[in-house]
Amino acid sequence: MKDTARNNKVVNLSHLGDFTTTPRVIALSVMAIVIGLVGAYVALILLRLIGLFTNLFFFQRWNTALVSPAGHHLGPFVILVPVVGALIIGLMARYGSERIRGHGIPEAIEAILINGSRIEPRVAVLKPISSAISIGSGGPFGAEGPIIMTGGAVGSLIAQFFHLTSAERKTLLVAGAAAGMSATFAAPVASVLLAVELLLFEWKPRSMIPVALASATAAATRRYIIGMGPIFPVPVHPSFIGPSGLAGCVLAGLLAGVLSMLLTLAVYASEDAFHRLPIHWMWWPPIGGLVIGIGGYIAPQALGVGYDTIGSLLQGNVGLHLIAAVLIVKSIIWAVSLGSGTSGGVLAPLLMMGGALGGLESMILPAEGVGFWPLVSMGAILGGTMRSPFTGVIFALELTHDVNMLLPLLIAVTIAHGFTVLTLRRSILTEKVARRGFHLSREYAVDPLEILFAREVMRSNIATLRTTTNREALVDALRADPTKPLQRLFPVVDDSTHLAGVVTRADLEQFVAKHPSDGQIDLTPIVRVTPTMAHPDEPLRYVVHRMAATGITRFPVVTRGDDRKLLGVIALDDLLKARSLNLEAERRRERVLRMSFAFPFAFGKDEPEEIDET
Repeated sequence: MKDTARNNKVVNLSHLGDFTTTPRVIALSVMAIVIGLVGAYVALILLRLIGLFTNLFFFQRWNTALVSPAGHHLGPFVILVPVVGALIIGLMARYGSERIRGHGIPEAIEAILINGSRIEPRVAVLKPISSAISIGSGGPFGAEGPIIMTGGAVGSLIAQFFHLTSAERKTLLVAGAAAGMSATFAAPVASVLLAVELLLFEWKPRSMIPVALASATAAATRRYIIGMGPIFPVPVHPSFIGPSGLAGCVLAGLLAGVLSMLLTLAVYASEDAFHRLPIHWMWWPPIGGLVIGIGGYIAPQALGVGYDTIGSLLQGNVGLHLIAAVLIVKSIIWAVSLGSGTSGGVLAPLLMMGGALGGLESMILPAEGVGFWPLVSMGAILGGTMRSPFTGVIFALELTHDVNMLLPLLIAVTIAHGFTVLTLRRSILTEKVARRGFHLSREYAVDPLEILFAREVMRSNIATLRTTTNREALVDALRADPTKPLQRLFPVVDDSTHLAGVVTRADLEQFVAKHPSDGQIDLTPIVRVTPTMAHPDEPLRYVVHRMAATGITRFPVVTRGDDRKLLGVIALDDLLKARSLNLEAERRRERVLRMSFAFPFAFGKDEPEEIDET
């Protein structure tokens, strides 16, 4: 009998699989490949615009090559350049689209959560232009946030021309965002990880496959239109750094976590200060621009994207005084300008500040090669500030192609991530979304409704009815039992306990009231012969989806096939049992094994300890 039951169980579970992906993913993948190609050219356009505006603002020439603002000859007049650029952005945001304000990534998240992954066409045009003006006029930002928003807008626009669900539009929006970042940084794998950790809110083949193909397409296209990676080549570092070096990675991760916390707090303290100003938000960016100009006058290397400064930090070509100036000035002007609501990204500034922190750490930590500690701190800052540890590790590897840094990065990024998770409720990206009234959970776990079956929570001790019965039996069935939950759905069965239909309590009470006399009563007029049913081998997720689709919250549970043998009833309340089991696994603490010092080989079991974490 046991073997038979086991075989039946295997047969019953044969309709389930590890994933729920359908052939629709093929069509989405084709669209994603097209979006990846377009996204690469969008990235090229954005980089060219940044180069153009940088040359116009600081060197008064028409040229699209990326240059550093640090080589300008404007003298004190450089203070006015970011103010002019920020004023243009304020006007564009007020009279064009307010969506161009901000980092780019929170706006993409908001489009996914609130707008059904629909982004306005004008955002796809105004966002790259405003970001290019912001960065080109000295704004201490990166191109990744704008390109994520712009690439996402392109993906969303293409998706809106097809008959797609909101989830499918989300996939294509994120595919565009990943493609833009992949083409900008030559980092296809990190772009996919960032998409998963920050935008998709899921790890499913239906979304990961199209996003990965879009990212790969953009990276391949980049090689022909922009060039090969790595963006920041570094000297070869040792494959193993020993205990002292690993301990240094722990310290570097801790310091990066502290800096990540301070930067996050500074950005939103700045934003709160701007909200208290008695002027329209259109004038906030010029105020932030003034701070940028003053900071740029003190430390010109803090202006703009700063790719050249990042490269110099990794090559060890920056002096101590300049490292300290870049770290302090860049942090201040970045936090203030970002809080003012201007347009720009956060990745490149974090890389620069992390590199500067690592440059300072190089003075006290073990010497492991040129650029070692700046690179470690860059990855750690990303993992701590953005709460995306795997993105931080892989992004640093793809930017440098130094695979030997994998272990040091993993340690430092994990420590930084752990520090900020314990000290801050939200990241620098999700805090902005939360301030708009939305909550994000970025923890990934298997839903208990997915792994528990209907047979594990259904009620089998229930009252059943026959199609023809007497009034006394109906009254007994309706009588409430204080020891059991009130039964609101009554299965109607034949002589072999096969389901013939169902009757609700409300219908049965009205029917009994219309038949006050004793005797046989035919329930056929009120029996629903084609009820919505559940099967014992169905995961509870299937049952929940069926309840949501039908609006019915109670099903009879029957065997598969035409005989429909009744096994029980499942109701919405029963699904809470799955959550209760999950809570018990989270809160119930017990020592399973115990060693006695008197008898070393005597093992026992302690009494469980109930932990109340409410």
